[in-house]
Amino acid sequence: MAIERIEHRACFGGWQDVYEHASESLGCTMRFAVYLPPQAEGGKLPVLYWLSGLTCTEQNFITKAGAQRYAAEHGVILVAPDTSPRGEEVADAEGYDLGKGAGFYVDATQTPWSAHYRMYDYIVHELPALVEAHFPVTDARAISGHSMGGHGALTIALKNPGRYRSVSAFSPIVAPSQVPWGEKAFGAYLGADRESWKQYDAVELVRGASERLPLLVDQGDADEFLQTQLKPELLQAAADAVGHPLTLRLQPGYDHSYYFIASFIGEHIVHHAKALNA
Repeated sequence: MAIERIEHRACFGGWQDVYEHASESLGCTMRFAVYLPPQAEGGKLPVLYWLSGLTCTEQNFITKAGAQRYAAEHGVILVAPDTSPRGEEVADAEGYDLGKGAGFYVDATQTPWSAHYRMYDYIVHELPALVEAHFPVTDARAISGHSMGGHGALTIALKNPGRYRSVSAFSPIVAPSQVPWGEKAFGAYLGADRESWKQYDAVELVRGASERLPLLVDQGDADEFLQTQLKPELLQAAADAVGHPLTLRLQPGYDHSYYFIASFIGEHIVHHAKALNA
């Protein structure tokens, strides 16, 4: 489980680093970012995993969200992985919404994707094992993300009761089985059987969730993908039907960009810090 540091930058009294390693889950070399706040020098801290969206790498969140300031204030380690397997041997497709940069946080079952596209296993098992072996983290974990990554955060938290203290999402794809982005990706990665898609669909998962982990979702009402790809009202209806706690905030004037994330990431980190330190 060797890792190599390839970036090291001072940031808000701590360090913003990027690491590279050979991934067993994905069969390729992967990168992930780690922000260590100044408190990390004195002992172990809780960790927040951030999952980014379509076309992103580990860089988007660490350079655009401004999260390090709040992580330093509240003593939380941030971990931001890449969004898909990488390398010449990894299958790809034309367009931004399938293949590299579009792993969708699922374990693919269909060729050629199944050879490398096992992002669910990577995020849930391999990456935390690496982080817990190499960094001063406690066993208190939280998870968050944006768009495709918001989908990943919600589904991973719902599928793994007890593993995360808190979960939140910005502009998540809440019902991938019912929107074009998800139908394209799931059809390719998981095949034509739509029953198999339900295991990675937050709207489906919330209906049978055994843990009532509160969901915090921020969504801009000027988001260009709101009506076609995101459909947060479907998650609200599913949560209401079973009494699952959901705070869905429609933020007036905000779009799908990192300007939106930067505007509310501080509130999300406060939300996670309270749960992580409880």
